[in-house]
Amino acid sequence: MNTPPHPDTPSKAEGPTGVAVAGLARQVDDLNRRLDALGPVNGRVDELTQVVAELSQTLATVAARRRPAPAPSWLLAPTESEKVAALLDELAGWLRLVFLRYPDGAGVVPECWAWHADVVEELLWLMHAWCAAYQGPDASVQLAGDWHDRQRPGVVNRLRKSVGSCSIERHQTRPGWGAPPGAPPTVPGEQHASLITAWWADGREQAPPEPASTAAAGAGPIGGALG
Repeated sequence: MNTPPHPDTPSKAEGPTGVAVAGLARQVDDLNRRLDALGPVNGRVDELTQVVAELSQTLATVAARRRPAPAPSWLLAPTESEKVAALLDELAGWLRLVFLRYPDGAGVVPECWAWHADVVEELLWLMHAWCAAYQGPDASVQLAGDWHDRQRPGVVNRLRKSVGSCSIERHQTRPGWGAPPGAPPTVPGEQHASLITAWWADGREQAPPEPASTAAAGAGPIGGALG
């Protein structure tokens, strides 16, 4: 009795082409079986990908929460009076409760301290450093120690040098006095701005331009006598 050929077995009539097709069919069948076996693995990879994505999001959220908040700046404070008043009120309360408890601190804060923008700036950041050391999410003994050993003494020393001898009377206009302390500063040589701009923008590889005389430079607005 003749046994029927296997479906994958090419007949002699099919020739070389039939043999190639049958071999390709076996390879495809083998690949299908392998892919079926990898099904659970692919599912596991998808699960791990999702877990990694969730962990990344969690870490980003935690990092954002732990990122130190910047201290506000008095020099760049907003122009809204309510916000300025809030900054000054908060600072005055902290000075009374904390900074002025230290004798050397009380000795360097004159009655005119609020007239000195640099002094307010120093005290603002020192207040926020104290808040971070004692009340922030990362408050620690190390931060508190750094505040006592380095930050507070540094501010005290700078205030002693800058306003240690100042008084409220010195901010009053009197005959023979110059500009009162705390007046907005002027930038030396600012009148040469346009001359420097033209040189640095177009010819910085060349020698710098010669400035105008002092009399000519002061004859008009910034850069007006230099054009």
